[in-house]
Amino acid sequence: MLRKLRIGISALLFVLISFFFLDFAEILPNSFHRLAHLQFVPAVLSLSIGILLFLIVLTLLFGRVYCSTICPMGILQDVIARISKSTGKKKKRYSYSPAKNKLRWGVLGLTVIGFLCGFTFIVGLLDPYSAYGRVVVHIFKPIYMLGNNLLESVFSKFDNYTFYQVDTSVLSISSLLIAVITLAIIFVMAWKHGRTWCNTVCPVGTVLGLLSRFSLFKVRIDTAKCNGCGLCATKCKASCINSKEHAIDYSRCVDCFDCLGACKQKALVYNPSLKKQQANVEAPVPSSPDTDSSKRRFLVAGLVTAGAAPKLLSQAKESVARLEGKKAYKKENPITPPGSISREHFQQQCTSCHLCVSKCPSHVLQPAFMEYGLAGIMQPTVSFEKGFCNFDCTVCGDVCPNGAILPISVEQKHLTQMGYVVFIEENCIVYTDGTSCGACSEHCPTQAVAMVPYKDGLTIPHVNKEICVGCGGCEYVCPARPFRAIYIEGNPVQKEAKPFKESEEHKVEIDDFGF
Repeated sequence: MLRKLRIGISALLFVLISFFFLDFAEILPNSFHRLAHLQFVPAVLSLSIGILLFLIVLTLLFGRVYCSTICPMGILQDVIARISKSTGKKKKRYSYSPAKNKLRWGVLGLTVIGFLCGFTFIVGLLDPYSAYGRVVVHIFKPIYMLGNNLLESVFSKFDNYTFYQVDTSVLSISSLLIAVITLAIIFVMAWKHGRTWCNTVCPVGTVLGLLSRFSLFKVRIDTAKCNGCGLCATKCKASCINSKEHAIDYSRCVDCFDCLGACKQKALVYNPSLKKQQANVEAPVPSSPDTDSSKRRFLVAGLVTAGAAPKLLSQAKESVARLEGKKAYKKENPITPPGSISREHFQQQCTSCHLCVSKCPSHVLQPAFMEYGLAGIMQPTVSFEKGFCNFDCTVCGDVCPNGAILPISVEQKHLTQMGYVVFIEENCIVYTDGTSCGACSEHCPTQAVAMVPYKDGLTIPHVNKEICVGCGGCEYVCPARPFRAIYIEGNPVQKEAKPFKESEEHKVEIDDFGF
């Protein structure tokens, strides 16, 4: 019953968390973002004391049930291990292996030091929830959307428009590459060895493992009934049951309960017995993982190529701009999402789970490459290539579990200046082509861009930075290429824009028909 209960709860949470990332049609309400707040690292970063106390008490009472029922990366490993077990020619059997404590605590120490030094890239890379989020957003979601487009093409032939076409382009090559490598490592480890990632690499697993040693309820071996057959150890995905010594390493046990049903002697029980048990602390064995040099060379080459491509593209754009007599520019500061307070605060809190990227209805949040520097790889930044930030939208702050983007009201959003408008007259088609435009002014919700008389009856944009909120409507619609005539420069610290006044409408009374 315990195993079935664990499978039922974990399956429900896994499906809901995964589908919330995949759900581009907004079938699930945004209130489901609370499932992300249950994750350990987001709770730590957002200082959610209530959730942290819940997870700590849960672990002290029942052991590492978080890893087996709440963490989506842990459940994914169980799914992979189950498939490996059911498809293999030989019956899958696990075996006991000593804890690699030096590796476990070394990774945890590196993660903590990286966080304290402001290098949150390491935290985001190793946080199981964030790693799983990136795998879903960059690998599973495009496949899901391609399936949707396929169904749309089939259904539309029968005049059924239940489905609609969606964009399936790659959001970020660097984030996709990291997601693929992460999934590949997780897949190989889980396929061959079950929960190896949880018990050797995952910093959350190490912390909860320390607490679970003191948990009240534990899987215990009744030495009076145990005949030492070792069947329980062959079922243990955590490789933590030493059947010869009748001992269990509780720092690695994830309470999957697979061993309970496997024991024919009924020697394994899950109870709060306080009787002294046999010591189960194993001597740490230094790990010496083999490094595949060919894979390392492939990874380095891929990262170098991904890093060089934007620079080459930028140089090509500048050359074209100079030939056409236009002015090249480069944004000095990346734009952080509205409600992120400042670049420093955002980078310190964000673990790049990409939930905000997935849920952004305007598709303006994109994973950064080097916009924030090396420490900010994969952290979302605002890009206006595919849209602009909806004036009334606060979704990113609503769903962020880390406190990197704070929830704000629509009224606050209207005055939050994440960036300010910059106008380059030399690039404007009114100046270069002598033709009327005004698209930037039409799409400005605060009247920060207004058209003023120019010459020959034409009008040209004039900007007011004080009332601009940096929504990017002007930049998105500007037709000037390769460099736009108007763009948004990010604010390192988000400011409060001055309230704008609606322009007064003058009613004209017409005595006759008016023509």
